[in-house]
Amino acid sequence: MGNIRIYADNGCDLDREVAESLGVRMFHMPVTIEGRTYRDRLDITPAEFYKLIAKPGVLPTTAQITPAEFQQEFEKVINETDDDIIYIAFSSGLSATYQSACLAREMVSQDRITVIDSKSASVGYALTVIRAAKAVQAGKSKEEVIAEIEDNVRRIEHIFVVGNFEMLKRGGRVSATSAVFGNLLNIKLILHFVDGKIVPLEKVKGLKKAKKRMLEIMEERAAEDLPSQLIGINHSADYEGALELKEMIEQRFGCKDFIISEIGAAIGSHVGAGTYSVFFLNKG
Repeated sequence: MGNIRIYADNGCDLDREVAESLGVRMFHMPVTIEGRTYRDRLDITPAEFYKLIAKPGVLPTTAQITPAEFQQEFEKVINETDDDIIYIAFSSGLSATYQSACLAREMVSQDRITVIDSKSASVGYALTVIRAAKAVQAGKSKEEVIAEIEDNVRRIEHIFVVGNFEMLKRGGRVSATSAVFGNLLNIKLILHFVDGKIVPLEKVKGLKKAKKRMLEIMEERAAEDLPSQLIGINHSADYEGALELKEMIEQRFGCKDFIISEIGAAIGSHVGAGTYSVFFLNKG
């Protein structure tokens, strides 16, 4: 009997060092900027990405990981080892990557490959990957690992505030008029995830009020064990702002365990710089 291999993709915004320490293997979605294609966190760092998209009119585009890429890796593992594969995918509500992996599974091995839709993105997705990897390290069975993943998928919360409306406008998610007035009036848009899709939640004036409101939503939705949870925080091009959010959460809820990561190209292509998010488990 072989081992269990956990796979994820760059949509989880896990730093390479963290993924390697957990034994998580990564696929990479491509991003194209001004005609050149990069593999997020391999060919381009988040800092380099935000510098490139700061140019007026630049609209990055992302693409799914192809079935052929999954098939190549899956066949290698299935043919050369006795290991089973669990691939936790970037939300199917944001990318067709999950469907690509399902097609590859059908072509290679439906018995030894499990593909799970995280219905998550960025560090919310990463929290599920981390829990799965730790379950494998603890020696849990394949069925037990899958049960832990499914619990996270069901309970993970994403609460985030977008720094400005520019990237939302470029991507056609808000009108040019809404973007102008939103930026002019310093309106911050708070969003969340519903069944794996990004959905606007409410508008708040100013970043300070937006962060305060994020914590109020945490208090409304979080499970009773919030102080002992691993809390996820991300940011785009503002680590100091992420640290401020962390300190606010520490002071309000007594949380001690955090993972902070910079948003990579998969999500940054849609939200741009100045975005912050917090991720935690709800009551279920």
